Order: sequence, then C-alpha cells, then structure tokens
Amino acid sequence: MSLGIQAAELGFFSALATCGSLSAAARELGITTPAVSKRLALMEARIGVSLINRTTRRMSLTPEGEVLLEHARRILADLDDLDQILSMSKGSPKGLLRVNATLGFGRLQVAPVISRYVRQYPEVDVQLQLSATQPALTDDQFDVCIRFGEPSDTRVIAKPLAPNRRLLCASPKYIESHGEPKLPHDLVRHNCICIRQGDEAYGVWRLFSGRASDRLAEAVKVHGNLATNDGEIAVNWALDGHGILMRAEWDIDRYLKSGRLVQVLPQFQTPDADIYAIYPQRHQLSTRIRTFVDFLAQSLARFRASAA
Repeated sequence: MSLGIQAAELGFFSALATCGSLSAAARELGITTPAVSKRLALMEARIGVSLINRTTRRMSLTPEGEVLLEHARRILADLDDLDQILSMSKGSPKGLLRVNATLGFGRLQVAPVISRYVRQYPEVDVQLQLSATQPALTDDQFDVCIRFGEPSDTRVIAKPLAPNRRLLCASPKYIESHGEPKLPHDLVRHNCICIRQGDEAYGVWRLFSGRASDRLAEAVKVHGNLATNDGEIAVNWALDGHGILMRAEWDIDRYLKSGRLVQVLPQFQTPDADIYAIYPQRHQLSTRIRTFVDFLAQSLARFRASAA
C-alpha cells in the first residue's frame, strides 16, 4: 500500500528539479550522487509513478514530476509563510522567493536590488528569472512578478513601485539624416525599431493628444528593418542611429540627459507604463514577499531621486 508523499520529500524533489541533475542536487544537499539516486528511486517506488526521465546526458521531469514540483513549491512556500506568521518573526524573513522580471529592467534594476536585499536578509533564497513574455499571474511558478502597467486580473495584488512613461526617442544622428516627425502619422515614413514583448500588439504605437479628460488617441502601424524581444538591444540600435524607438523612460532617461538620444513627438503622450510588483492574494501575509516588495519600492524611489 502506498504511503503517499512525505513532507521531507517535497524539499528534496524541489531541490533536485531546480538543480537539473543528480550530481548537482548531491552537491546542493551535501550528500553523494548515489544517495540522491537511491532516495529518488525509493520515492518513485513507494508512490508508484516515475518522476524523472533519466538519460546519460540530461534529466527531465515526467508529467507526474511536473505536477509534483508545482505543488511542492507551493506547499513549501506556504509552510514558510505559516512558520513566520506563527512565530511572529516579522523582521526576519526566510525561505524561497521566486522573482520574475522583464529582461532589461530585471537586469539593470531588479538584480542589483536583490543583491542588497539578500545581504540584509540572508535567510531568504532568491531565484530571479528574466523573460520577455509575462508568465501567467495566477500560477505558482513565481512568487513576485515585476511588470510595466497595472494588470487587469483582480485575482492578484498589484502594488505600484514607481511611476514610468513610455517615450519616443531617436539619436541626433538619425534625426539629422531623416528629419523629425511632426505628427504621429509621420512615423509611417520612418524606420522604427520594434520590440516584441508580451501580449502587446506588435508594431502598433498608440499616441494621445489633448487633456486627460478628453484626450484623443491615434494608433499608428509602424515599420522598420530591426526588431527584437530585448529592450537593451533595441536601445543600443537607437543609439547607433538606426531609427525611432518607443521605450520606457527608466531605460532611456540617462541617454536623454546626456544628449545621446532626443525625444521625438514630445507634445504627444504614450500609454502609461508604471512599474508594479504583482503577487497572489494568498501571499499578502508573507513576510519575505512584503519585505522584498517594500525594499524594491524604496530602492527604486532612491534611484529615481538621485537620477533627477
């Protein structure tokens, strides 16, 4: 008769899946590779399903293993939260914190904040994953997602971290060679650098004129010979004089101040892109999530003030 999954095995299997190999898991857990293999085999034999596909070169999860990993990570996170709530250790967060952010902003802004955060809270283990495509906000793959724009999903908590605008920009070299657009529709005659990100309509730029109460919107289908899913690459192409770019102010502010980029069509507004920390409602009492989100908001505020 199956005894089912034992609590101690959840952490073992989560570590094994995260490390990606038996030998790496052995180093992480401080045991031998044969011991990891034996423990996994005993676990699979007891529950009656295969969890890992093993080959000579790599290891992958079976469908049952994927299901177990998803639930194990959620259960382990809930146990961490419960432990902190019951012990009232509000000032000492601990446990695993899984963070997702966009490629450029995550690399330039979120990663340095995490470095300072774990120095202050060394009992928190942070895993940062950067991606161009936003993961589903209601699954259990990540604890906190850092995103531009407020989500429409009411099943998650979205805490504003910092204001942000998207701006149109180009290098002085490009403007000198191709002229400056005067109206949004002029953009169709320019080489525009496009970024493929998330669910946004590719190559469609929306600009607004007038006051907020009665502003007019115009959608322009732009074209260009360069496209990428990496914002930093797109900014570098704009710096090299290849075309006009729509990019978050956080990413180009230093270049606008130095004159390496100039704002295009400044009299028109583009959609807001305020920065949010997004996490499931069930994590609102989590000490590690609360302290991390607050730490990130304070860090971004200080960065904004020093850059002003």
